[in-house]
Amino acid sequence: MNSSRAVFLDTASLDLGDLDLQPLREVFGELTLHAASATDEIAARLRGASVAISNKAPIDAATLAQCPNLKLILVTATGTNNVDLAAARARGIRVCNCQGYGTASVAQHAILLLLALATRLPDYQAAVRAGRWQQATQFCLLDFPIVELEGKTLGLLGHGELGSAVGRLAEAFGMRVLLGQLPGRPARPERLPLEQLLPQVDALSLHCPLNEQTRGMLGQRELDLMKPGAFLINTARGGLIDEQALADTLRRGHLGGAATDVLSVEPPKDGNPLLAADIPRLIVTPHNAWGSREARQRIVAQVAENAVAFFAGQALRVVNA
Repeated sequence: MNSSRAVFLDTASLDLGDLDLQPLREVFGELTLHAASATDEIAARLRGASVAISNKAPIDAATLAQCPNLKLILVTATGTNNVDLAAARARGIRVCNCQGYGTASVAQHAILLLLALATRLPDYQAAVRAGRWQQATQFCLLDFPIVELEGKTLGLLGHGELGSAVGRLAEAFGMRVLLGQLPGRPARPERLPLEQLLPQVDALSLHCPLNEQTRGMLGQRELDLMKPGAFLINTARGGLIDEQALADTLRRGHLGGAATDVLSVEPPKDGNPLLAADIPRLIVTPHNAWGSREARQRIVAQVAENAVAFFAGQALRVVNA
């Protein structure tokens, strides 16, 4: 332990009371925990601190200017868009993130969504709740067509750690996996352009970052290129898909279904086209694919590791070098 003072600005976004935060307490001389921090509270809370810990609490240039003692920002997520990286670099403040902590959790969630669509799980649950099985004339209810994944083709857009994990799980179900070429990336012979990939796949799963090249990557044209009856899974970022186009496509019945764990604005306080009640064969989960207790505990461990490396003069998971 050293004499540093650290402030965690938004513990409630990570810890539900089920995590062991002792690894953090062992690293810092003083650790102050705030469940949440309003934007206008952040500068005052960080004043005098040498380390800031944040999941989504914004740390912008104006805040950094008011915190001359700050030396290290530890982001408890992979995405660092809540931190002004350039301003931190200019002030000599290191920013570190967490990486790969949620691979198992997100991968199983992506497959869960695919299985739920293929087996029409929400429809059968609703039918039982409505009493339709109880009123059936035979032992089973088979009102909704069930699709086997074995022998089907899964397309992956994004084949890093997460996409690779999803691909391995899909292969365990007997699926063939094809890789797609991401916009703005150098062409690779094993990756198919979208116009070649989309008509071939029975399911498409997204595992790529949101940037200027990938924003709106799947619009109406791309959705229309998908095979009729295909499934679309998004556990990456909501902005990758034109949400209105997806809602319209599902209403037309072109796709077999879609499932998303992410929306373009979160939380969707002002509504979203995909939250309309009349969209068929759509599953929306509240950006919780990453949130297993095991994954969140890994974040705690990585934050502690990043801090230890910093105090030892080493670089670990630095994003603004």
